[in-house]
Amino acid sequence: MTNRDYYEVLGVPRTADQAAIKAAFRKLAMKHHPDQNPGCKVSEETFKEIGEAYSVLSDEAKRAQYDRFGKAAFQNGGGGPQSGAGFADFADLFNEVFGGDFGEFFGRGGPRPRGPERGADRRYDVEISLEQAFAGVEREINVPAAVKCEPCRGTGSEGAAPPELCRTCQGAGQVQASQGFFRVVRTCPTCHGRGQAAANPCKHCSGRGLQQKQRTLSVKIPAGVEDGARIRLAGEGDAGPRGGPNGDLYLFLSVRPHQLFERDGPDLYCRVPVAMHTAALGGEAEVPTIDGESSSVSIPTGAQTGRRFRIKGKGMPSLRSRERGDLHVEIQVETPVNLSAKQRKLLEEFAASCSGESHHPQTHGFFDSVKRFFETQAPKH
Repeated sequence: MTNRDYYEVLGVPRTADQAAIKAAFRKLAMKHHPDQNPGCKVSEETFKEIGEAYSVLSDEAKRAQYDRFGKAAFQNGGGGPQSGAGFADFADLFNEVFGGDFGEFFGRGGPRPRGPERGADRRYDVEISLEQAFAGVEREINVPAAVKCEPCRGTGSEGAAPPELCRTCQGAGQVQASQGFFRVVRTCPTCHGRGQAAANPCKHCSGRGLQQKQRTLSVKIPAGVEDGARIRLAGEGDAGPRGGPNGDLYLFLSVRPHQLFERDGPDLYCRVPVAMHTAALGGEAEVPTIDGESSSVSIPTGAQTGRRFRIKGKGMPSLRSRERGDLHVEIQVETPVNLSAKQRKLLEEFAASCSGESHHPQTHGFFDSVKRFFETQAPKH
């Protein structure tokens, strides 16, 4: 029996309720768990003190006796904690508070022989073009993966012999060892908790039942996928050891940037050059579309650079419906270059004839704003 005050051991005031006492016990027990402090005698003794204090303070009748008479209430057969309390007493106490958290530590509810393990999941990166994202595509990919070992048929044993009872744990799936006052239970290192092991491990796979190989898969990428999308292919990951179920394969998609279009969800955006005379007089502009065709946009008279038009239903398809997004077109008025002498003369005559505000409203508006700006900045006398 410890000489320290039980409230002091748990670090709680004498007025603490049961919830506070239990919370303090959990915190200290986890901190001083011998499995966390292997070979530390101080932690081992502290761990026993914590259990002793909690066994009294968690029982209202015992706590009342302790508050009135102190530890004398438990001397001479008083029914309190004894310094020689057995392992089972501690096991019951900790299982009551932690449930299965300490089950393996006390040798109760620990790992049991388990069935075949599931194979690992795999990731594979796939890059596609915007046109392929629009139409969907079927791709053939080569994926490195763990597959069933053919010589042992995935059993891990030479000649595909069935596994035998593990000689290390005798089929229990766990092994025990003494650690000071406590008995520690661990997952069996030979069979990894399965309770069975190959008596004569396969030379080709070292008893794992798996081999690394390249697998060729044909995968369908649906129309409308976006950059960063993830596709799960169930059961196409690594095979499970010794006949376990396969893991999954995850395709991570990236869409290459396009030279004409930019994408925002289901909508596409593009810039189209328009000749100066078409922008001035009005007309039609041909616009390419992602499906390989083209559409025309009516350019109104006097259209300026940056003017936007929308072509409905010419964007990307949706994964979850038959609808398509829109194509947004922004025009850029192109200034002519490499003029002939005649073209230059005509352009000079044109410039001289349309220098008024009605012909260039944005220019005049801009310079009017500049003039007003400098007038407000001029010093006042």
